[in-house]
Amino acid sequence: MAKFFGNLHLVLLTGVVFALVVMFHFAGASEGVLPVNSASVLSWLHVFFGIVWIGLLYYLNFVQVPTMPAIPAELKGGVTGYIAPKVLFFFRYGALLTVLTGLGIALVKGYGHRALTFNGATASENLIGLGMWLALIMAFNVWFIIWPAQKKILGLVEASAEEKAAAAPRALYASRTNTLLSLPMLYAMVSANIG
Repeated sequence: MAKFFGNLHLVLLTGVVFALVVMFHFAGASEGVLPVNSASVLSWLHVFFGIVWIGLLYYLNFVQVPTMPAIPAELKGGVTGYIAPKVLFFFRYGALLTVLTGLGIALVKGYGHRALTFNGATASENLIGLGMWLALIMAFNVWFIIWPAQKKILGLVEASAEEKAAAAPRALYASRTNTLLSLPMLYAMVSANIG
């Protein structure tokens, strides 16, 4: 048992297999159950990657950043040298894969252009479009503001003390902007898919 649960990759693989069994067992079994097709698989992946992305956004904003000032100086290296780089890896790729699967869903379902231009046939498509734009802004912040700043802050790229000091507020403001935008984005995405 310890060997199984000690291996994250094996646990994830088992979870995926179990999810596939559930999908195929219940697919089309009754009204309201999604059939197994590209849209439903993309939706499932979109939710998974979205949980990774937004979960880590909330971890960073609710736990790590507020706790860092209280961590003794001799222990901060454990966070900045080991935890933060791993968190930021999954944070970045969670954002990327959430956006790509979301765009994939819009493409497969045929409403991407209408949603992104707020020219949807329904209010639901326009609400999805709003959620898509908020997510695109947030993903831009992750890849082009937060990550470049964090590379300097964590010493992953060479930067002077002044550059590191200037990077910290940029990363914080972009991260807090994403926290702010995540709330209406989540509302838009969930509400557009109910009913």
